[in-house]
Amino acid sequence: MKLSVLNTAGEDTGKKVDLKKEIFGVEPSDHAIYLDVKQNLANKRQGTSKTKERSEITGSTRKIKRQKGTGSARAGDIKSPIFRGGGRTFGPRPRSYSFKLNKKVKQLARLSALSYKAKDKGIIVLEDFNMEVPKTKEFFDIRKNLNLNEKKSLLVLPEANNNIYLSSRNLERSKVITVSELNTYDIMNASVVVFLESSLTILQTSTS
Repeated sequence: MKLSVLNTAGEDTGKKVDLKKEIFGVEPSDHAIYLDVKQNLANKRQGTSKTKERSEITGSTRKIKRQKGTGSARAGDIKSPIFRGGGRTFGPRPRSYSFKLNKKVKQLARLSALSYKAKDKGIIVLEDFNMEVPKTKEFFDIRKNLNLNEKKSLLVLPEANNNIYLSSRNLERSKVITVSELNTYDIMNASVVVFLESSLTILQTSTS
């Protein structure tokens, strides 16, 4: 598949790039995408929820009534979970939600996501550009020229560029990452993935 390279004004530069079939034309695996996205979201969970059980509640351990002869259910101390102010039964404890996922599954998931985007014409190749200083208005104009202001976009850079990152940070529906940070969740979460020429070259070289 060949795509035209656009400049920051949204105009065709006349250059073409070839998207490798091994990256943008694989048979997608929905289950691999599901697992990778699930792992990504699980890793972001703090897992710090905690409630007190009966052994952690402050209160008397005296048996509040005799065992038999009251006509009601037997009961222990006031910290019992059946009483108001008592401990929580099987409450949450601090834990990690992360889980292991094989590298080949993650790679298949990322290739599947890229293939879906290529199939849906959700990939744009942009001529390499740089920003001398952080300028949100300038980055906004680039998105406007590419008709992305009403869409979620993911801009993939070849390497970290603080000026471009700071220029995009305050804009809704816009995210900037490097090609080494490219992941299934960000690809699927964006309507359009914008590759700079050099970042696409790095991706296709490193994946081959």
